[in-house]
Amino acid sequence: MSLDSHGVASVENLTVRYGTKTILSDFSLVIPDGCTGLLGPNGAGKTTLLKTLLGFVSPAGGRGQVLGLDVATQGMLIRQKIGLMPEQDCHIPGMNAVTFVAYAGELAGMPASQAMRRAHEVLEYCGLGEARYRNVETYSTGMKQRIKLAQALVHGPKLLFLDEPTNGLDPEGRDQMLDLIRDVSHGKGLSVVVSSHLLPDIERTCDSVLVLRRGELILSGPIDALRSTTGCTVDVELAEKSTAFGESITALGGTIGEIKGNRVRVAFADGTKGFGTLVFRAAKLSGAQVRGFAPAQRSLEDVFMEAIDQ
Repeated sequence: MSLDSHGVASVENLTVRYGTKTILSDFSLVIPDGCTGLLGPNGAGKTTLLKTLLGFVSPAGGRGQVLGLDVATQGMLIRQKIGLMPEQDCHIPGMNAVTFVAYAGELAGMPASQAMRRAHEVLEYCGLGEARYRNVETYSTGMKQRIKLAQALVHGPKLLFLDEPTNGLDPEGRDQMLDLIRDVSHGKGLSVVVSSHLLPDIERTCDSVLVLRRGELILSGPIDALRSTTGCTVDVELAEKSTAFGESITALGGTIGEIKGNRVRVAFADGTKGFGTLVFRAAKLSGAQVRGFAPAQRSLEDVFMEAIDQ
């Protein structure tokens, strides 16, 4: 893998230690353009990877780059070009929202007047326009999450790191945050890395995924490709649940998988042609009515658990 050839960020043979404890060992990955989910159980190394890419942690070995900048020597420049939404609250007590967001812009190198103008714009975008003059410590949890996103956007970054962006949110607040992330990454043209333990959030917002376990990259790729099934597997929707349909499928050489109400997952051996004909033949034999069928896909949770269990 060449650090200069792919993605918005990459690391090669990276080793990171805290004292005598090695967190990432001979670790390599590429973060592609677009919206990427960073997944892994607690202790997998996700936060350490983000801190290293931001230049906060110096690698003990290997190398890495973010937007073409070296993580070991150009941390300050990297932090000026990307936006970080940390997991922990980062507001300053006694400071109102617009002043706080403008201050974040100035820390990234923006002139004060430009930072203030942009602060008003991003607060409006994040749904905080009417509350811009309130002190941030008076905000609800959902509002505090959105102001963290606003301060990450204020300086016009090319890349965003979002660490547990829906942490602590109720269903409505979570939906609002996920809609914002989706719009930022797909409507505004920014590349985004979402680090989360909530698989539905990743599935809803991201195009690709990186899965870490104990400091190793164990799975990566586009979500649609990872969710696809091998062989000839279809989800069949019946008018009503039918045991006889399953028996007919088995008799015709197929295999019945997951059953959810009147939806049945049917698998045929690799290379089987005319599976539609077989489905309708099974329906005729069993007296079941087929409403429709489509190629089956695994959930992201299925993909994740399979990778973690290996």
